[in-house]
Amino acid sequence: MNDLNPYAKFLDGRPPQEILVATPSVLTGLIESIGSAKSTTAPAPGKWSAAEIICHLADCELVFGFRLRQTLAEDSPTIQPFDQDKWATVYRGIEAGHALEVFSALRGWNLRLLETALPAAAGRPTTHPERGAMTFMTIVETMAGHDLNHLAQLNRLAAQAV
Repeated sequence: MNDLNPYAKFLDGRPPQEILVATPSVLTGLIESIGSAKSTTAPAPGKWSAAEIICHLADCELVFGFRLRQTLAEDSPTIQPFDQDKWATVYRGIEAGHALEVFSALRGWNLRLLETALPAAAGRPTTHPERGAMTFMTIVETMAGHDLNHLAQLNRLAAQAV
């Protein structure tokens, strides 16, 4: 496992930007498959529902966007980790469709940034307090692997919803 990007194993050699572009439409299809009624049902105690996973993705897109911008704007910044479980305490009652709208808007904005920043900024250094030295591109790869991890979870929920 890559210590800098714990999600690297999900990439399987695929270009990260292709994954990032595809994720909003894949999420749309998965939410349609799961259905709004089942999207709020947790698959097991202590596990997130489909709607909560989409909320988490929206929050992460906000965080990743800040990290990307901070890495571009500052010299070797230290990016801020966050406790996803504490952030998730407000997800209950948020509809998957609303969270998907937020995610898609933020992803579009971040993709626009990547179009202008890459490949020139790929090697810009940053530090994650828990993972150590990394680059702008490590953040991009982490985003894509993170997407694939949660898309796999949502695929399993969609299969159960049938």
